[in-house]
Amino acid sequence: MKMTDVKTYSKLGEAIAKGEFILTGELEPEKTTDLSHTIHEAKEMAPYVIAANVTDSPLGIVTINSMAATHLIQKAAGLECVWQMTVRDVNKLGIAGMIMGAHALGIRNVLSLTGDHTALGDMPESKPVFDLDSATLVKLVREMVDKGSINGNEIESPPTLHVGAAANPNAEPMGAEILKIGRKAEAGCEFIQTQVVYDLDRTIEFLTEIKKYNVPILLGIFPMKSYGMAKGFDTFVPGVSVPKDILAKWKSVKKEVTDKKEQKKLYDQYNYEFFKPFITELRKKNLLAGIHCMAVHYPRIFPKLKDIIEN
Repeated sequence: MKMTDVKTYSKLGEAIAKGEFILTGELEPEKTTDLSHTIHEAKEMAPYVIAANVTDSPLGIVTINSMAATHLIQKAAGLECVWQMTVRDVNKLGIAGMIMGAHALGIRNVLSLTGDHTALGDMPESKPVFDLDSATLVKLVREMVDKGSINGNEIESPPTLHVGAAANPNAEPMGAEILKIGRKAEAGCEFIQTQVVYDLDRTIEFLTEIKKYNVPILLGIFPMKSYGMAKGFDTFVPGVSVPKDILAKWKSVKKEVTDKKEQKKLYDQYNYEFFKPFITELRKKNLLAGIHCMAVHYPRIFPKLKDIIEN
C-alpha cells in the first residue's frame, strides 16, 4: 500500500510512502562509550540499506543509551537510523521528553517496543517501569507529531518522527498476537518490523492475517554468519527457533571446512540459497513492503540481500 497521503520526515518514511521495497539493517551498540566499531559497521551497511535500527539494551543487558547512539551513528556514518525505544525503563513523562530530545538530535524514526524484562539481563535488580505498552507509546508519538500536544497540552515546536511497531509471527497463540498488532495499527503505527521467522507456511499465514490492517510490513530475517551465531541465536533469543536442518548444515561447515575464508563463503552462500526463494515467494504473494535484516556484526551479507531484492 502506498502512503502518498501522509507527511514524510525521513528517507525511510519517503520510501514507504512511495511503495518502494525496503531493506533495513540493525546495529547493536554494546556496553561501551566507544562506538567506533558500530560506526564502521554502519558505514559498511550504508550503501545497501535505507536505514538501520539501533537497539535499546536487548535481552535486558545494559548497553549505551540507544538515543545517544542513534544520534552519534547518524552523525558519524551518514546512515539514517531507527531509534529503538522500549517502555521497560522510563515512564510516560520521561518518554515524552525523550521523543522531543530525539527530534532535536536529528532522529526522525522510532520503533516502539516493550523491551525484554530486566530479570533476563545483567542488572536484574532494576525496577521495570512499563508505564506504557508498545501500542500506547505509538499513540503518544502520533499525538505529539500529528496534534503537536502531550495529554492535550500544546508543544511549542512539535517533533516530527515516523513511528513503527514490532510483531512476532512465532507467537502462540497466533490470534492473540494478531489482536495486539491491531491495537498498534489503530494507535497509528506507520510500519511494522517482525521478529525473525524461518517457517514459510507460518509466515504466509501470519502475513495474510495482518494484511487487513494496511500497515507496511518489513519481515525480520537473521542470516547467520557462523555456526556459533546460529546456535546462540537459537538458544538465547526468546520467541525464535532455528530449524534443526539449518543448524545441522551450519554445523557441518564448521566441522568439515577448516579454511576460514572458505567457511565464510559457504555461510554466505547458504544464507543466500535459503532466503532467496523465501523472500521471492512472499513478494509474489504481495505480503511484504520490505525486509529487516537483524544479523548484527554481519555487514558483508548485505550485497547478497540487495541482490535478492533487486533480481
